[in-house]
Amino acid sequence: MEISVTNIRSTKGVVRACLTKQKQSFPNCRKDPNALRVVVPATKNAKIRFTGVAPGSYAIALLHDENDNGKADRALGMMPKEGFGFSRDAKVRMGPPKYKDAVFEHGTANQAMTIKMRYML
Repeated sequence: MEISVTNIRSTKGVVRACLTKQKQSFPNCRKDPNALRVVVPATKNAKIRFTGVAPGSYAIALLHDENDNGKADRALGMMPKEGFGFSRDAKVRMGPPKYKDAVFEHGTANQAMTIKMRYML
């Protein structure tokens, strides 16, 4: 599975991606020991590859970790300071999107998708 990431505002840091089947672990994947995680350098058009993905229902969350500190930095404890993106271009309203808004089906064929990075600050 290959993900093309667009709209990255800078080449600082890295892009962190996680792919999970568990709705209770979305979007950060911390509680899912089977989640697939990939970290790539931030480039204007980053490519992320997940390998060995079995068929099933999944959701992807991205973080443009500009300072490469391994977490999503926030202003005033709430507003994301760094970029984020989700499969199916799931929208952020009053918090991260729900799993059902980002979930997609992955079959046996190689799959490609594009995820747009979004920034609030």
